[in-house]
Amino acid sequence: MADADTDDGILARDAALLAETVREAGALALSLFRTELKNWIKGASSPVSEADIAVNDLLEQRLRSATPDYGWLSEESADDQARLGKRLVWIVDPIDGTRSYLAGREDWCVSVALVENASPVLAAVFAPATAEFFFAARGQGTTRNGIAVRATAGTDFDFPRMAGPKPLLQRLSPSAQEITLHPRIGSLALRLCRVAHGELDAAFAGGNSHDWDLAAANLIVQEADGKMTALSGDAIEYNRRELAHGVLVAAGHDRHARIVEHFRNRPLH
Repeated sequence: MADADTDDGILARDAALLAETVREAGALALSLFRTELKNWIKGASSPVSEADIAVNDLLEQRLRSATPDYGWLSEESADDQARLGKRLVWIVDPIDGTRSYLAGREDWCVSVALVENASPVLAAVFAPATAEFFFAARGQGTTRNGIAVRATAGTDFDFPRMAGPKPLLQRLSPSAQEITLHPRIGSLALRLCRVAHGELDAAFAGGNSHDWDLAAANLIVQEADGKMTALSGDAIEYNRRELAHGVLVAAGHDRHARIVEHFRNRPLH
Protein backbone atom coordinates (compact mmCIF):
# COMPACT_ATOMS: atom_id res chain seq x y z
CA MET A 1 0.00 0.00 0.00
CA ALA A 2 2.72 2.48 0.94
CA ASP A 3 4.89 1.54 -2.06
CA ALA A 4 3.25 4.05 -4.41
CA ASP A 5 2.85 7.80 -4.05
CA THR A 6 -0.87 7.48 -4.71
CA ASP A 7 -1.21 4.94 -1.91
CA ASP A 8 0.79 7.19 0.42
CA GLY A 9 -1.70 9.95 -0.27
CA ILE A 10 -4.65 7.67 0.35
CA LEU A 11 -3.13 6.44 3.60
CA ALA A 12 -2.60 10.02 4.80
CA ARG A 13 -6.19 10.88 3.89
CA ASP A 14 -7.49 7.82 5.72
CA ALA A 15 -5.31 8.58 8.76
CA ALA A 16 -6.87 12.04 9.07
CA LEU A 17 -10.34 10.59 8.57
CA LEU A 18 -9.72 7.91 11.20
CA ALA A 19 -8.38 10.30 13.84
CA GLU A 20 -11.21 12.80 13.39
CA THR A 21 -13.92 10.13 13.34
CA VAL A 22 -12.68 8.23 16.39
CA ARG A 23 -12.44 11.46 18.37
CA GLU A 24 -16.01 12.29 17.41
CA ALA A 25 -17.15 8.76 18.33
CA GLY A 26 -15.38 9.00 21.67
CA ALA A 27 -17.07 12.31 22.42
CA LEU A 28 -20.45 10.73 21.70
CA ALA A 29 -19.68 7.76 23.95
CA LEU A 30 -18.53 10.09 26.72
CA SER A 31 -21.70 12.19 26.45
CA LEU A 32 -23.76 9.04 27.17
CA PHE A 33 -21.41 7.70 29.87
CA ARG A 34 -22.95 7.36 33.36
CA THR A 35 -26.46 8.07 32.04
CA GLU A 36 -29.49 5.78 32.07
CA LEU A 37 -29.07 3.49 29.08
CA LYS A 38 -31.03 0.57 27.73
CA ASN A 39 -28.82 -2.51 27.65
CA TRP A 40 -29.22 -6.18 26.91
CA ILE A 41 -27.27 -9.41 26.44
CA LYS A 42 -26.40 -10.77 23.01
CA GLY A 43 -25.16 -14.30 22.46
CA ALA A 44 -24.31 -16.16 25.64
CA SER A 45 -23.12 -13.33 27.88
CA SER A 46 -21.97 -10.27 25.91
CA PRO A 47 -23.53 -6.98 27.08
CA VAL A 48 -24.51 -4.31 24.58
CA SER A 49 -26.17 -0.94 25.13
CA GLU A 50 -27.84 1.76 23.11
CA ALA A 51 -24.56 3.69 23.41
CA ASP A 52 -22.68 0.90 21.59
CA ILE A 53 -25.22 1.11 18.76
CA ALA A 54 -25.16 4.91 18.57
CA VAL A 55 -21.35 5.00 18.42
CA ASN A 56 -21.32 2.20 15.84
CA ASP A 57 -23.82 4.09 13.68
CA LEU A 58 -21.68 7.24 13.79
CA LEU A 59 -18.48 5.38 12.89
CA GLU A 60 -20.14 3.46 10.08
CA GLN A 61 -21.77 6.53 8.57
CA ARG A 62 -18.57 8.61 8.64
CA LEU A 63 -16.10 5.94 7.55
CA ARG A 64 -18.19 4.10 4.98
CA SER A 65 -19.47 7.25 3.28
CA ALA A 66 -15.88 8.50 2.88
CA THR A 67 -14.49 5.12 1.75
CA PRO A 68 -17.34 3.26 0.01
CA ASP A 69 -15.02 0.71 -1.60
CA TYR A 70 -13.62 -0.53 1.74
CA GLY A 71 -14.95 -3.50 3.65
CA TRP A 72 -16.55 -3.22 7.09
CA LEU A 73 -16.34 -5.44 10.16
CA SER A 74 -17.77 -4.29 13.48
CA GLU A 75 -18.80 -6.05 16.66
CA GLU A 76 -22.15 -4.28 16.44
CA SER A 77 -22.92 -4.76 12.73
CA ALA A 78 -24.15 -7.85 10.91
CA ASP A 79 -21.12 -9.47 9.29
CA ASP A 80 -21.05 -8.68 5.58
CA GLN A 81 -18.98 -11.44 3.99
CA ALA A 82 -18.19 -9.11 1.08
CA ARG A 83 -15.35 -7.88 3.33
CA LEU A 84 -13.44 -11.07 2.52
CA GLY A 85 -12.92 -9.87 -1.03
CA LYS A 86 -11.75 -6.38 -0.06
CA ARG A 87 -8.10 -5.32 0.13
CA LEU A 88 -8.90 -2.64 2.73
CA VAL A 89 -11.31 -3.20 5.61
CA TRP A 90 -12.31 -1.10 8.63
CA ILE A 91 -12.35 -3.22 11.80
CA VAL A 92 -14.32 -1.57 14.58
CA ASP A 93 -15.25 -1.96 18.24
CA PRO A 94 -17.52 1.00 19.04
CA ILE A 95 -17.12 0.55 22.81
CA ASP A 96 -14.55 -2.01 23.91
CA GLY A 97 -15.17 -2.74 27.58
CA THR A 98 -18.95 -2.36 27.61
CA ARG A 99 -19.20 -3.95 31.07
CA SER A 100 -16.88 -1.27 32.45
CA TYR A 101 -18.76 1.42 30.54
CA LEU A 102 -22.11 0.35 31.99
CA ALA A 103 -20.62 0.07 35.48
CA GLY A 104 -19.36 3.66 35.31
CA ARG A 105 -15.69 2.66 35.30
CA GLU A 106 -13.17 4.41 33.07
CA ASP A 107 -11.42 1.40 31.47
CA TRP A 108 -13.23 1.41 28.10
CA CYS A 109 -12.39 2.79 24.68
CA VAL A 110 -13.32 3.21 21.04
CA SER A 111 -11.09 1.01 18.87
CA VAL A 112 -10.79 1.22 15.07
CA ALA A 113 -8.20 -0.17 12.64
CA LEU A 114 -7.79 -0.13 8.88
CA VAL A 115 -6.57 -3.53 7.75
CA GLU A 116 -4.90 -4.28 4.44
CA ASN A 117 -4.57 -7.90 3.32
CA ALA A 118 -4.87 -9.32 6.87
CA SER A 119 -2.55 -6.77 8.59
CA PRO A 120 -3.44 -3.42 10.22
CA VAL A 121 -1.99 -0.29 8.60
CA LEU A 122 -3.79 2.41 10.63
CA ALA A 123 -5.06 2.30 14.19
CA ALA A 124 -6.78 4.56 16.71
CA VAL A 125 -7.77 3.70 20.27
CA PHE A 126 -9.47 6.48 22.25
CA ALA A 127 -10.23 6.24 25.97
CA PRO A 128 -12.30 9.41 26.45
CA ALA A 129 -12.88 8.97 30.20
CA THR A 130 -9.12 9.25 30.78
CA ALA A 131 -8.45 11.54 27.79
CA GLU A 132 -6.01 9.14 26.10
CA PHE A 133 -5.77 8.94 22.33
CA PHE A 134 -3.46 6.29 20.87
CA PHE A 135 -2.65 6.45 17.16
CA ALA A 136 -0.39 4.42 14.87
CA ALA A 137 0.34 4.23 11.17
CA ARG A 138 2.42 1.45 9.66
CA GLY A 139 6.09 2.40 9.68
CA GLN A 140 5.46 5.71 11.46
CA GLY A 141 5.46 4.82 15.16
CA THR A 142 2.84 5.15 17.88
CA THR A 143 1.72 8.26 19.74
CA ARG A 144 -0.34 8.77 22.89
CA ASN A 145 -1.90 12.22 22.92
CA GLY A 146 0.53 13.22 20.18
CA ILE A 147 3.69 12.12 22.03
CA ALA A 148 5.74 9.17 20.74
CA VAL A 149 5.68 6.14 23.06
CA ARG A 150 7.62 2.87 23.30
CA ALA A 151 7.18 -0.47 24.99
CA THR A 152 9.52 -1.22 27.90
CA ALA A 153 12.78 -3.03 27.20
CA GLY A 154 14.18 -6.00 29.11
CA THR A 155 13.25 -9.63 29.69
CA ASP A 156 12.34 -9.79 33.40
CA PHE A 157 8.91 -10.78 34.70
CA ASP A 158 7.70 -8.04 37.04
CA PHE A 159 4.22 -9.40 37.72
CA PRO A 160 2.59 -6.20 39.06
CA ARG A 161 3.42 -4.74 35.63
CA MET A 162 1.74 -7.60 33.74
CA ALA A 163 -1.97 -8.04 33.02
CA GLY A 164 -4.12 -10.91 31.87
CA PRO A 165 -5.81 -14.05 33.18
CA LYS A 166 -4.09 -15.02 36.44
CA PRO A 167 -3.98 -18.79 35.75
CA LEU A 168 -2.07 -18.05 32.53
CA LEU A 169 0.42 -15.71 34.18
CA GLN A 170 0.96 -18.11 37.06
CA ARG A 171 2.52 -20.47 34.55
CA LEU A 172 5.40 -18.00 34.17
CA SER A 173 6.28 -18.15 37.87
CA PRO A 174 7.89 -20.94 39.92
CA SER A 175 6.06 -19.53 42.97
CA ALA A 176 2.78 -19.30 41.11
CA GLN A 177 0.46 -18.78 44.09
CA GLU A 178 2.34 -15.70 45.30
CA ILE A 179 2.19 -13.44 42.27
CA THR A 180 0.38 -10.10 42.34
CA LEU A 181 -0.78 -8.78 38.99
CA HIS A 182 -1.70 -5.37 37.67
CA PRO A 183 -5.37 -4.58 38.38
CA ARG A 184 -7.72 -5.89 35.72
CA ILE A 185 -8.36 -3.62 32.72
CA GLY A 186 -11.87 -4.23 31.39
CA SER A 187 -11.14 -3.25 27.80
CA LEU A 188 -8.84 -5.75 26.11
CA ALA A 189 -7.78 -3.17 23.51
CA LEU A 190 -6.82 -0.74 26.27
CA ARG A 191 -5.01 -3.48 28.21
CA LEU A 192 -2.85 -4.19 25.17
CA CYS A 193 -2.26 -0.48 24.49
CA ARG A 194 -0.89 -0.13 28.03
CA VAL A 195 2.11 -2.12 26.76
CA ALA A 196 2.72 0.43 24.00
CA HIS A 197 3.35 3.31 26.39
CA GLY A 198 5.14 1.32 29.06
CA GLU A 199 2.52 1.24 31.82
CA LEU A 200 2.57 -2.55 31.44
CA ASP A 201 5.54 -4.74 30.56
CA ALA A 202 3.29 -7.43 29.08
CA ALA A 203 -0.39 -8.11 28.51
CA PHE A 204 -2.22 -11.31 27.62
CA ALA A 205 -5.55 -12.13 26.02
CA GLY A 206 -6.91 -15.37 27.38
CA GLY A 207 -8.63 -16.69 24.27
CA ASN A 208 -11.86 -16.10 22.35
CA SER A 209 -11.01 -12.49 21.57
CA HIS A 210 -12.07 -11.23 18.15
CA ASP A 211 -10.67 -9.09 15.35
CA TRP A 212 -12.38 -5.95 16.66
CA ASP A 213 -10.78 -6.37 20.12
CA LEU A 214 -7.30 -6.70 18.69
CA ALA A 215 -6.56 -5.14 15.32
CA ALA A 216 -5.99 -1.53 16.42
CA ALA A 217 -4.06 -2.48 19.56
CA ASN A 218 -1.89 -4.84 17.52
CA LEU A 219 -0.54 -2.05 15.32
CA ILE A 220 -0.25 0.34 18.27
CA VAL A 221 1.96 -2.18 20.12
CA GLN A 222 3.94 -3.07 17.00
CA GLU A 223 4.70 0.55 16.10
CA ALA A 224 5.81 1.20 19.70
CA ASP A 225 8.71 -1.25 19.29
CA GLY A 226 6.67 -4.04 20.79
CA LYS A 227 5.34 -7.31 19.47
CA MET A 228 1.90 -8.87 19.70
CA THR A 229 1.29 -12.42 18.50
CA ALA A 230 -0.33 -15.70 19.33
CA LEU A 231 1.34 -17.42 22.28
CA SER A 232 3.07 -19.64 19.71
CA GLY A 233 4.74 -16.55 18.22
CA ASP A 234 2.62 -16.77 15.06
CA ALA A 235 1.38 -13.51 13.55
CA ILE A 236 -2.27 -12.61 13.99
CA GLU A 237 -4.24 -12.38 10.75
CA TYR A 238 -7.36 -10.26 10.38
CA ASN A 239 -10.38 -10.14 8.08
CA ARG A 240 -10.62 -13.90 7.80
CA ARG A 241 -13.80 -15.96 7.85
CA GLU A 242 -13.02 -17.06 11.42
CA LEU A 243 -12.90 -13.99 13.67
CA ALA A 244 -12.01 -15.55 17.04
CA HIS A 245 -8.44 -15.93 18.27
CA GLY A 246 -6.66 -18.01 20.90
CA VAL A 247 -4.27 -16.96 23.65
CA LEU A 248 -2.22 -13.87 22.70
CA VAL A 249 0.66 -11.91 24.22
CA ALA A 250 1.93 -8.35 23.77
CA ALA A 251 5.27 -7.09 25.13
CA GLY A 252 8.52 -5.40 24.13
CA HIS A 253 10.52 -7.50 21.67
CA ASP A 254 12.93 -9.19 24.07
CA ARG A 255 10.37 -9.89 26.77
CA HIS A 256 7.93 -11.16 24.14
CA ALA A 257 10.57 -13.57 22.84
CA ARG A 258 11.20 -14.87 26.38
CA ILE A 259 7.47 -15.40 27.00
CA VAL A 260 6.98 -17.24 23.70
CA GLU A 261 10.00 -19.43 24.41
CA HIS A 262 8.72 -20.18 27.91
CA PHE A 263 5.38 -21.43 26.60
CA ARG A 264 7.02 -23.28 23.74
CA ASN A 265 8.83 -25.36 26.36
CA ARG A 266 5.75 -25.56 28.61
CA PRO A 267 2.71 -25.68 26.31
CA LEU A 268 -0.75 -24.99 27.70
CA HIS A 269 -2.08 -28.35 26.50
